[in-house]
Amino acid sequence: MLPWIQLDSAPIPGESGELRLKRRGSEFSIMLGSNELMNSRLSGSEEALATLSHKKISNHPRPTVLIGGPGMGFTLRAALSVLPENASVVVAELVPAVVDWARGAMSEVFQGCLDDPRVTVHQGDVGELLRERNAKFNAILLDVDNGPDGLTRRSNDRLYDSAGLRAARNALLPGGVLAVWSSGPDARFTRRLSDCGFVVETINTRANGKRGGARHVIWLAVK
Repeated sequence: MLPWIQLDSAPIPGESGELRLKRRGSEFSIMLGSNELMNSRLSGSEEALATLSHKKISNHPRPTVLIGGPGMGFTLRAALSVLPENASVVVAELVPAVVDWARGAMSEVFQGCLDDPRVTVHQGDVGELLRERNAKFNAILLDVDNGPDGLTRRSNDRLYDSAGLRAARNALLPGGVLAVWSSGPDARFTRRLSDCGFVVETINTRANGKRGGARHVIWLAVK
């Protein structure tokens, strides 16, 4: 079996940890310590985050979408495949190196999706972007951390607490959807979404889509 080779590492702003980009043959992995945050072989649930969200806003002629965290590009590519040509997609990423990896070492995985004319890359905290008064989106897709419990960055918890969810709701247009990816279920988070005024649907997905794999969860919360 081919060994893993570390290609690069990058500090997480405001935290003590660092992300490590590794490669084994054609397979890529992004690690935090001993935890694998994402792997290029697993894309099913990340793609579902985009396609399920699009079904909620497909009646909008010029949708505006915010994606928190480009990951390995699977959610973005799936979104671009179903969104119209006049859509607008903002991709927010806190760690500058992740965008560099997308255009460099992992370019074969991203396939140029960050350079699609519909896409704007926002370098910074997606939570701060949500709190801007002029931020109005039809869909907000959050694949930040491993879900509602912050793993890579404790301040990510602020995205998923009541104040963060209210900020996300305020950033949505009427009928807009907040979609959240998680590595596992969280009944308290489901209740929190409802308490913040969302109509909530919880969907179980698989890491490899129809091929199976680990069970993941997607919340679709409609304003």
